[in-house]
Amino acid sequence: MNLLHKFLNRTDFTDYDDFVKNVKFSVPENFNFGFDVVDGYARLAPEKRALVWCNAAGDEKIMTFGDISRASNRAANFLISAGVKKGDCVMSMLNRRWEYWVLNIACCKLGAVIIPATHLLTPKDIVYRCNSAGVKILVATSEEDVIEHISHALPKCETVTECLFTTPVEGFRCFDDCVREMSDELPALPRPAWDEPMLCYFTSGTTGMPKMVQHNFEYPAGFVFNACFWQKVVDDGLHFTAAETGWAKCSWGKLYGQWIAGSAVFAYDYHGRFTPTDLLPLIAKYHITTFCVPPTIYRFIVKEDLSKYDFSSLTHCTTAGEALNSEVYRQFYEATGHKIYEGFGQTESCVILGTFYFMEPVSGCSGKPCPLYDIDLIDDEENPVPDGAEGEIAVRLRPHQYGLVASYRGDPERTRAARGGKYYHTGDLAKRDENGLYWFVGRKDDIIKSSGYRIGPFEVESALMEHPSVLECAITGAPDPIRGTVVKATIVLAKGYEPSDELKKELQNHVKRATAPYKYPRIIEFVTEMPKTISGKIRRVEIREKDNK
Repeated sequence: MNLLHKFLNRTDFTDYDDFVKNVKFSVPENFNFGFDVVDGYARLAPEKRALVWCNAAGDEKIMTFGDISRASNRAANFLISAGVKKGDCVMSMLNRRWEYWVLNIACCKLGAVIIPATHLLTPKDIVYRCNSAGVKILVATSEEDVIEHISHALPKCETVTECLFTTPVEGFRCFDDCVREMSDELPALPRPAWDEPMLCYFTSGTTGMPKMVQHNFEYPAGFVFNACFWQKVVDDGLHFTAAETGWAKCSWGKLYGQWIAGSAVFAYDYHGRFTPTDLLPLIAKYHITTFCVPPTIYRFIVKEDLSKYDFSSLTHCTTAGEALNSEVYRQFYEATGHKIYEGFGQTESCVILGTFYFMEPVSGCSGKPCPLYDIDLIDDEENPVPDGAEGEIAVRLRPHQYGLVASYRGDPERTRAARGGKYYHTGDLAKRDENGLYWFVGRKDDIIKSSGYRIGPFEVESALMEHPSVLECAITGAPDPIRGTVVKATIVLAKGYEPSDELKKELQNHVKRATAPYKYPRIIEFVTEMPKTISGKIRRVEIREKDNK
């Protein structure tokens, strides 16, 4: 039993043309995910599984929709008692704790704006976010470093009235204890209007200070396209997306679309560096049916001996966050028998481009446009470019646009630039082939111009990833007195390889054979670790800034 009939006319399509021509999408009037989905399931099927949570210590918690409905009512009542009103901002730093799902739904019902934030924030990051958004309540995990960073930040957080942790911490109230004492009956609450702010994400800041991406109450509905047609979740199945709750990938794969489609979500709670060998046994143990991790994690997974693990419960595998290198795709397919279906989107959107379940995946291809969006590839003058030419992925704006950023909170000028014209500009470049497939090129800011050539980093990175010595790599432009800019490769080596001039030459020749020779990296730097955002994305801008000093 699921609630998909309230949003989609059907989910079975034979091919992309059938999908685009015949899918019909609607959203219940004055939609509220907390009342219409969570409470809806609590009435229809209260014992239906919603969340399967476990942690690295072996603790486990399984919550039904009835459990989530009651717990979110208690959490909403606590927020009311703490002075939170509709429109107030509540920030979470809950990592992968089960409390996030309860707090999120509580805020949704109350009309408070949930601001998911990563537990990795430094004191400076916390102060910036709290003051920028006017955060009233902060709820966080009880890890020692999180407590320390918040304690240092709070004196400078001008609007925060209270901070709570998930377990008792001296000087602070415990969120779980406070919520447990509340009634699970909600007072009559006016529903927020569909166009009021529901959630606000701070972007990861790959090119500057994080901006506040604000979504309204219709935002969750758009994720049925992610769940049903890209991730192909199973009713009463169990979906795993590798994402911490502080990032938009959690909305993409750990909550909205999956629950609408009737699938439970799986959360593996750990603190520290990701270890593939910790995750892989859980697929069989919990019978995970659908699986979505970023290319970075697939890169680590394929370096393991996958013959030791049982993947028989899996029915569908997906990836997003950056383009997937063909060598990683090949190794995963050969080891597991599962193809990886790519998708493309942003913190500002649901899935924009996707290799949907009825399409044959092609490694490195982002697929075709999701029917939620009208997509063009455009040049700098907003003219559509022909097939085979490089252009910016742009969304033609409709009068009512589901699943796309409603505004940039506190930044009307940026909002007008994003939503005030004909297009929403993604800032990402792609090419479209004669079959209508889209091929990711790179961020507009990452394109390298060298000796008259325009070089996208992804193609060179893909070539390098085919070499067994390369674990991670980033392609950037480095200054050169003759050519102006040359291609530089920053590389993290796989186990068993050591930096050498001979290896540099071997890698350069490998790229010359794998792609156009002019694209080969004239500079190669071996490093032990890539500069990354706190969301795990490689900060090419940091590499460029260092080289330009």
